[in-house]
Amino acid sequence: MERLAYRRLLEWKNNKERKPLIVNGARQVGKTWLLKEFGKREYKSVAYINCDETEAMENAFTEYKGAFTEQ
Repeated sequence: MERLAYRRLLEWKNNKERKPLIVNGARQVGKTWLLKEFGKREYKSVAYINCDETEAMENAFTEYKGAFTEQ
């Protein structure tokens, strides 16, 4: 069964005026699987970076963490 979310990713990919993609959602619903599967099927190569588990990536965004919280 093809997921609705996968079809929406295809629409995003095929839109010539697409903007950066942000995928939000509840925990444990398949976001990571979906994006990895989409990358594998639709692109020749994919880079997967988990910012929660990669210290260098977590540190790259440290200065921005407070910018989006209520003061």
